[in-house]
Amino acid sequence: MSKRKQAKDDDSDEGNSSDVSLIDVDFDFFNPNPAVDYLALKRLLIRLFQSDADFFSLNELAELILSQSTLGTSVKTDGIESDPYAYLSVLNMHVHQNHASIKALAAYILSKSAAHSALHSALQALLGPEGLQSQNHVGFVFSERLINMPVQVVPPMYRMLADEIRLANEEQNKLYTFTHYLILTRTYRLTPEQAAELENSPQRPSKRHKNKPPAAPAPLQGTGPSTYSFHPEDEHIQKYAAYVMDYPLTSQAPREDAFGFDMGGRMMLVPADKFQTMIDEMSTAYSVER
Repeated sequence: MSKRKQAKDDDSDEGNSSDVSLIDVDFDFFNPNPAVDYLALKRLLIRLFQSDADFFSLNELAELILSQSTLGTSVKTDGIESDPYAYLSVLNMHVHQNHASIKALAAYILSKSAAHSALHSALQALLGPEGLQSQNHVGFVFSERLINMPVQVVPPMYRMLADEIRLANEEQNKLYTFTHYLILTRTYRLTPEQAAELENSPQRPSKRHKNKPPAAPAPLQGTGPSTYSFHPEDEHIQKYAAYVMDYPLTSQAPREDAFGFDMGGRMMLVPADKFQTMIDEMSTAYSVER
């Protein structure tokens, strides 16, 4: 059964301006479905971790996410048997500390955060050997979607996740009582020439180059001067994060051509007491007009 449905008008950007039209799309929100979602979820994990995906046990990570049958949400357009276009869930890195995929994720996070002393110290206290024996639990928030999915699907997913966490804690002995949420997201970096070109280019419907990122907003506060996020909701998430850090990929994929962009990642550590306020702000910023 659908958890919730909302309608969204989506602009098509294929063709010339005379070809632009509005398409009505119904987005259905479902619980995890291990029988259907595995391959699509693994592709979304690869999308999140990009060229560093080989460092993770993605098969095991996808299975672990799907094992939480009442926690997390997928977004589909053609019923429960179709592939998800977006996914949001959370994993307790303390409870699953001995799981191969969580071990790989924790090692990667600690390695990448080494360049940010304050963040690294905080993560070491949470995910290091002593931290994993404490009562300070970190929830790894997995959130990813296909490029044509509108940001308006994100707030309902977060609202449902918060509700599911509260319900799970009531029924499962506080397994999801987190002190922090760790969110990883994808970024791209522009050269000064590319930034100037985007700044000066007219905004008009056109066929997109396959490597072209979304229209670049101003760089987010606290990040590199020419680093941009693929997901607009990151602007609101980082406002409530105790620490934000951009990091380079270890296995940086070579550009396919002169129009390519340097890809990277961003980690944001959000205190649990800020999580609901963050969700409320995203809900206001990306509300759906009826």
